Amino acid sequence: MTSTMVVTQPEPVIQVQDSREWGSGICDCFQNTPECCFAFWLPPCFACRTARNYGECLCLPLLDWLPSAVPAASLAMRVSMRERYGIRGTLCRDCLYTFFCYSCSWCQMSREMSRRNVNVVLISVKNS
Repeated sequence: MTSTMVVTQPEPVIQVQDSREWGSGICDCFQNTPECCFAFWLPPCFACRTARNYGECLCLPLLDWLPSAVPAASLAMRVSMRERYGIRGTLCRDCLYTFFCYSCSWCQMSREMSRRNVNVVLISVKNS
């Protein structure tokens, strides 16, 4: 007679009760001065890095440099981020921010990703 013992461990669950607002304002770039300078002096590079960190194609923000009324890739990223994190806002406001405050908009999105990034650390404990 063989006996089999089945052990199931509960899955780690993290519930984050975040606000439905952006974690920082559009003009709060100096919360992270090096990042602000990077975004101001090299906006395409900063946007590409931020898009990659968000899980999008590295080259997506380069579409913003094609002639158009509103930077399409930045607008798409901003709307996507609002949807992913449940942030209130409007498409009209997103258009205004991406058109008039390009670098600040990317900085705000980068800060939001950093603020909402929760790392799960599993620790194994062995009883002896």
